[in-house]
Amino acid sequence: MATQKSGRLQRLKARQPMLLLGLCLSSSIGLLAYRRRSLNRSGIVGATITGTTTFGLGGWAWGLSLIFFFISSSFFSHFRAKEKASIAEDKFSKGSQRDIAQVAANGGLATLMALGYSLTDSPALRATLQAGYVGGLATATADTWATELGILAQHPPRLITTWQPTTPGVSGGITLTGTGAAAAGAFAQGLCFWLLHRFRRMEAHLPFIGLISGLAGSFFDSWLGASIQAIYYCPTCQKETERLIHTCSTRTVPLRGLFWMNNDMVNFLATLVGGLTAMILHNIWSIVAHRTQQKGTHYAK
Repeated sequence: MATQKSGRLQRLKARQPMLLLGLCLSSSIGLLAYRRRSLNRSGIVGATITGTTTFGLGGWAWGLSLIFFFISSSFFSHFRAKEKASIAEDKFSKGSQRDIAQVAANGGLATLMALGYSLTDSPALRATLQAGYVGGLATATADTWATELGILAQHPPRLITTWQPTTPGVSGGITLTGTGAAAAGAFAQGLCFWLLHRFRRMEAHLPFIGLISGLAGSFFDSWLGASIQAIYYCPTCQKETERLIHTCSTRTVPLRGLFWMNNDMVNFLATLVGGLTAMILHNIWSIVAHRTQQKGTHYAK
């Protein structure tokens, strides 16, 4: 036990330069994002903590894939922003400037996976946590791309629970455009991580795990949004919204859902489902690959 603790302390000490580099990179990107109105002041703090931990404890591939998520999400958040604002700005709980709660909701699981990855000695567990990281981040990417591009769809969305048409921006609504964007984002996140690991053969399954787990988490996000997410009603504008105070400055009243199930909680639970799905898929793949290798060795004999 003492030897294990000593080994962990040595690894953490060896990670200090990476932690320092992660701090410099994440704080610099956070300040740049603040100037571009992608983060508010609390968002800078959240991004710095998440980026430093992920980069310092996970490594280059972990940190750079997190940056890919953030840059791509920020790009699509600002893509045709005025048009999206005119369609459904009053329905979303927050604007395009992310705060610390939003950063934690999307990147909190990634931070926990990086922490677990750095503390364990088991190669199998490290590989499982790595897959969980990819799945959680793929979910966050899929959900963000789906939200930012799906709202621009030509056809009205349908509620995932009843398949009834609804208005753009309503929680739980999905479109073909949004689903396609979710699939593209999830796969791109897995592919990015694999690319950063120089296309290792033993990790060739990660893009597909990212695709499946990212879609699973994204659909779970939509299901929560349509079923138990807290939704409010503005008596002045007579509209549904996620906001406690509507854009018209009227205090909204509860309409449906659980009061504590806000959008940030929905996002965190979705990334958790995506991460767990990825870990399960990774272990299934590992078992199948091991058995296939054993059969090949047996036939070779």
